Amino acid sequence: MTFTPTTLDGCFIVEASLFKDERGWFTRTYCEEVFTKNNLNTKWLQMNHSCTTQKGTIRGLHFQYPPFQEIKLVRCISGSVLDIVVDLRKDSPTFLKYFGVELTEQNKKSIYIPKGFAHGFQTLTNNAQLVYMHSNAYIKESEGGLFYSDPLICIQWPLPLTEISERDKNHPLLTNQFKGI
Repeated sequence: MTFTPTTLDGCFIVEASLFKDERGWFTRTYCEEVFTKNNLNTKWLQMNHSCTTQKGTIRGLHFQYPPFQEIKLVRCISGSVLDIVVDLRKDSPTFLKYFGVELTEQNKKSIYIPKGFAHGFQTLTNNAQLVYMHSNAYIKESEGGLFYSDPLICIQWPLPLTEISERDKNHPLLTNQFKGI
């Protein structure tokens, strides 16, 4: 496995080695020993699997407030998405900056997202499926969200929006009073 740092401190693209033969292929998507050697979280408390049926759909941008912040490891297992993370950490030099990476079933990349980030994605194909590892359990009362087209962040989504949940389209806009989490 290789861990490529992104422009946001603590956030990595994870690329697993692919082994092919006449039967197909095999890859290890997580290894405690390798993550530990790279000083990354190795304790996962929850795993989620989502399927988004329509191309152009946006899910997110979601986060958890302290003390229930979570680290995530996200991988696309079917179709493709543009995965977005936004740095919400107080005093971070990249506060309110975002990073995007295309995750596809073909490239088999994952993104490691540290605590203090919002996460969301836009589907680039129909029937895109993601699996997410979480370091903390989901706590509804601790949930937060960013508006997908907030002008303080200026995310460049690649496709016109086709679908979004009622909750996600009603997240409030950030103000200069927002100091991070």
